[in-house]
Amino acid sequence: MSEIPYKIYLDESEMPKAWYNLRADMKNKPAPLLNPGTHQPMTAAELGGVFCDELVQQELNDTDPFIEIPQEIRNFYKMYRPSPLVRAYCLEKKLNTPAKIYYKFEGNNTSGSHKLNSAIAQAYYAKKQGLKGVTTETGAGQWGTALSMACAYFDLDCKVFMVKVSYEQKPFRREVMRTYGASVTPSPSMETEIGKKILAEHPGTTGSLGCAISEAVEVAVGSEGYRYVLGSVLNQVLLHQSVIGLESKAALDKYGVKPDMIIGCAGGGSNLGGLIAPFMGEKLRGEADYRIIAVEPASCPSFTRGKFAYDFCDTGMVCPLAKMYTLGSGFIPAPNHAGGLRYHGMSSTLSQLYHDGYMEAVSVPQTAVFEAAEQFARTEGILPAPESSHAIKVAIDEAKKCAETGEEKTILFGLTGTGYFDMVAYEKFHDGKMDDYIPTDEELAKYAATLPKM
Repeated sequence: MSEIPYKIYLDESEMPKAWYNLRADMKNKPAPLLNPGTHQPMTAAELGGVFCDELVQQELNDTDPFIEIPQEIRNFYKMYRPSPLVRAYCLEKKLNTPAKIYYKFEGNNTSGSHKLNSAIAQAYYAKKQGLKGVTTETGAGQWGTALSMACAYFDLDCKVFMVKVSYEQKPFRREVMRTYGASVTPSPSMETEIGKKILAEHPGTTGSLGCAISEAVEVAVGSEGYRYVLGSVLNQVLLHQSVIGLESKAALDKYGVKPDMIIGCAGGGSNLGGLIAPFMGEKLRGEADYRIIAVEPASCPSFTRGKFAYDFCDTGMVCPLAKMYTLGSGFIPAPNHAGGLRYHGMSSTLSQLYHDGYMEAVSVPQTAVFEAAEQFARTEGILPAPESSHAIKVAIDEAKKCAETGEEKTILFGLTGTGYFDMVAYEKFHDGKMDDYIPTDEELAKYAATLPKM
């Protein structure tokens, strides 16, 4: 075996030409989206009133393992893909571990994260359909930034509802969106009926992704020539993000490397689902086995403390019902700094895989996450996003276990993006002003009691 370089790059010719549809290999398919009024499976026609037509077909496709990536999207990908797979030699040395640590770095584009992989696809299909524009929500701002870039490329209008706490904590992310032509509104707002209702019921709320989704959907449905697009949770998004895992596996295969464990942060599921896709496919087909770990914030623990049940995807209860691990659509997380992981539920695809025992999940507190982020920055030279740092925390923990046992495990984790727009969070951590709020069982029980009666 040749020596493994610090960074492994694929050639352009080796980039994926098709997305991998993980659901095709699942014996237990994710439960269908349900109409909130009738509790019957949503039809393509019903979903078409909210989402772009071709994206609806991708959302409902449980059978085709591969879906071709249109050439125009592949051409755009070439601006920043293939992204590097990095061997964390310096971190390994610092930890004095026999473990071999790799990370897939998705932050080498202006949006600073993996979100552009799906944003450009969704904007492409909106343009192809002849739409005027799209609406969306964003938590930490990575998705809104990526979508604004994609819409600028295709000359589409872009309306973003940004979770209020992130809008206030991350003004520079907001300004990047505006630079690319998007309008950005703090959510909940007085611009929608749902926003007004939420503010009346929860004065001074810091918002949540569930709130912002409700507002974005209301505007999309009420505006001619617009559709709603989403940066996580949905099957179509996990499909587009599979380029992360496909590239990772191709790079590792070049050097005959097989990871023992694959670790990703988990909010709605886009990064995690994309990273694990081809590896999970092998696991489902019985071709290989991997330990797959989802890492979520202890302040919003949908996998580890949520219920596997049908729930609304949004706080305003206007979106379809999805069967997922959920804390309840009314759950509004504490204003922690992992903004992109503040969603009350989890992808129905990943929820089904977790429920069936194909993966495990852990939750970690914020201060421990930032300790890991700081250690990573000091050794590997990249300031990681708070979201990604959840995966870093557990990767370091696992590497330390190897140091204790002497096992030479190979670890792969997803570095979803950079944290250069998250300096308020880093400042609070360094000043000792960051807390580790964790919801009580009583609090979670209150929200769980509001789950729809099916």
